[in-house]
Amino acid sequence: MIPVYNCSKFLPETLESVLQQVLPEEEMQIEVVDDFSTDEDVEAIVKRVGKGRVQYYRQPQNVGSLRNFETCLNRAKGQLVHLLHGDDRLRKGFYQKMGELFTRFPQAGAAFCRFSYMDENGEVDYVQPAEKQEDGILDNWLLRIAERQRIQYASIVVRREVYEHLGSFFGLTYGEDWEMWVRIAKHYPVAYTPQVLADYRKHLSSISGQKFLNGQYLMDIAHAMNLIQDHLPENQRKAVLERSRHAYAHYGVSVANRIWHATHNRRNVQEHIKHTLVMHHGGFRLYLKIIKIYLKIVTNRA
Repeated sequence: MIPVYNCSKFLPETLESVLQQVLPEEEMQIEVVDDFSTDEDVEAIVKRVGKGRVQYYRQPQNVGSLRNFETCLNRAKGQLVHLLHGDDRLRKGFYQKMGELFTRFPQAGAAFCRFSYMDENGEVDYVQPAEKQEDGILDNWLLRIAERQRIQYASIVVRREVYEHLGSFFGLTYGEDWEMWVRIAKHYPVAYTPQVLADYRKHLSSISGQKFLNGQYLMDIAHAMNLIQDHLPENQRKAVLERSRHAYAHYGVSVANRIWHATHNRRNVQEHIKHTLVMHHGGFRLYLKIIKIYLKIVTNRA
């Protein structure tokens, strides 16, 4: 299921990456669910690239990302559901490997692969570290995924019955997936392969990209942390929350530094740092990083 909204420039590559898996129609539904895009004629793109293999559904009005994801889940017909955003892509063998994982580990509620981060032009910037070195069920996964986000939508497939049991995404438009992966880990084992079989695209026109500019994503992450607390054993909550705040504070400062290099927008950088300090106050290393950024601002250096 491919939710889209105003990402038409990337959609052909996404569709081609699915179609190259060469799974017959009786085995896999492929459908684009369009949240009333206004950038291009999405249906025409689907018809041109999909050549009848890809179905198309358009919302009667813009309903927002969470409702559009819910529509995807409701329209999905299969027993395994993959939400692949219209600006991401897959590598050959993705669905074959996911099928193997669910066959080998029938107790798994979800399965995911190692993935990369790519830029707007499709160039790989960074590959996510491996969670383990061989295929299998992840150990101690609830506490590990609760500490920080370690999955992107493109890389994970979930059993239909899991969504039916746990419900849809809610509460956030950034970090809603993190809360869901923790929710799943609380109730089900999760399978994994270290093969890199999916690519997640980072670009400023996406929902997450827009929130990165002004630091709003840090407020959503803080909210997600609070929601995640309810999924954890009571005696682990405080420690996990502290580690999360520490990790995302340092992450926020690194993003502020990248934004200064890319835009020299002082206001956005200062907003980042403000949200970072609300999330986490302590640590010499954190303050040292912040001081270095302010020195760049004062001297107007890249």
